[in-house]
Amino acid sequence: MLIRFVIENMFSFGERKEFNMIPNKRLQTLNHHKYKIKGQEILKISAIYGANASGKSNLVKSLIMLKEFITETSSIRTINNVKFKFDIKKNSKNQTCAIEFFCNEVPFIYAIKLDNNIVSIEELYISGLGKNDDELIYERKTDSNLKTIIKFNEKFEKQEKSQLIKDVLLEEFVFPDKPIFKLLSNRENEYFDNVKIAFSWFSEYLTIISPKTRPLSLADILDKQADFKEYIENIMCSFDVGICSLKTEKKLASEFFIEDDEDKVEEILQRVEQSPKKMIWGKWKNNEVLVKKENNQFWVEMLKIGHKDINNNTILFNLNEESDGTIRLLDFLPAFYEIINKKKVYIIDEIERSIHPLLIKKLIEKYSNDQETNGQLIFTTHESNLLDQNIFRQDEIWFVEKDKIGNSDIYSLSEYKEHKTIDIRKGYLTGRYGAIPFLGNLKELNWHKNVND
Repeated sequence: MLIRFVIENMFSFGERKEFNMIPNKRLQTLNHHKYKIKGQEILKISAIYGANASGKSNLVKSLIMLKEFITETSSIRTINNVKFKFDIKKNSKNQTCAIEFFCNEVPFIYAIKLDNNIVSIEELYISGLGKNDDELIYERKTDSNLKTIIKFNEKFEKQEKSQLIKDVLLEEFVFPDKPIFKLLSNRENEYFDNVKIAFSWFSEYLTIISPKTRPLSLADILDKQADFKEYIENIMCSFDVGICSLKTEKKLASEFFIEDDEDKVEEILQRVEQSPKKMIWGKWKNNEVLVKKENNQFWVEMLKIGHKDINNNTILFNLNEESDGTIRLLDFLPAFYEIINKKKVYIIDEIERSIHPLLIKKLIEKYSNDQETNGQLIFTTHESNLLDQNIFRQDEIWFVEKDKIGNSDIYSLSEYKEHKTIDIRKGYLTGRYGAIPFLGNLKELNWHKNVND
């Protein structure tokens, strides 16, 4: 579960800003939206509003970059390239990311400070949640001369072999431009068990869906999990988008790629072999396919969408033949399935994209009203119809707005201390809370001025 996220000097967040999922003690509405873990209350949902280019997506992008950096799927240069650019002084300063979260009911704090292309500080603690002292798991520091030192918790440091282990790590495995989080999580040492738990939150429990994200293994999951398939089919049918069934078409790669370019096929199979999960998603002759290795054989899976014709016969369509809205729904439904049943965190950028406002509201409303959920849903949106105090607590609604120099600020509706019966949608659209587009005086805009006769 996400507790809080702090960023500084990334994208449009020049100053240090914090987003959190901590309930405001003053508010007593929708109490079933609060999970309680180790005495700490955490909210289950949050909506982030703001005008175009205000910085909503930049918050999500920062989380994506942090996750990719930690899991070593991107380099430090990627983060270094997104420093806050509107303040020359800021551009030369360090970048900071810190995140506090629960995993397996253990509270962790992970933080990094980047000095251009150097990880100057990297820390992992068991959080005291503001009630007790934080407990060090490891701290790594690298100076401008690229010298790195590592400090572990007191129990580990007292072991006879601790210095030897640190020397080996520093000599052979630690680099000034890379984190050591993943490295330590892979070590077989009982003192690093908490590192493994914390790292699993990023690799297994945190999922971020951008507008371009596709559900890589949806066809595979539908093929293997009957309950999940039934859940997806029931929801898609209830939405009245013309879908009556979902089917996975599965063929051996040798049968699917008949008479195709051998070199391209071989390249695809090599990529599957090299991928961590032995599967890759892509397009083949305009069809979206999943290629995977299973039981020492290569398979190709395609998702087929069933529609009823006028004679009540089921006609199967490829995914690329469906509307953008249908495809986007299929992107989201696995997320809702998991946050209902598991303690996972899903962060979705532009949740309403390509989906009818009433449909997305009903989906969010169902999750909001469900008192047996387990995970967290955090999303950015422009959809004002969701601003309903029957769906959200005030501390679950956040706004992002830029100041005159382009620096993004993020703040909660709960700061306004509104009454629980007030129409917050109306207040938002009239600019009461900020975070809306500044339209200027359109009446004076002469848009014919540069049109030639």
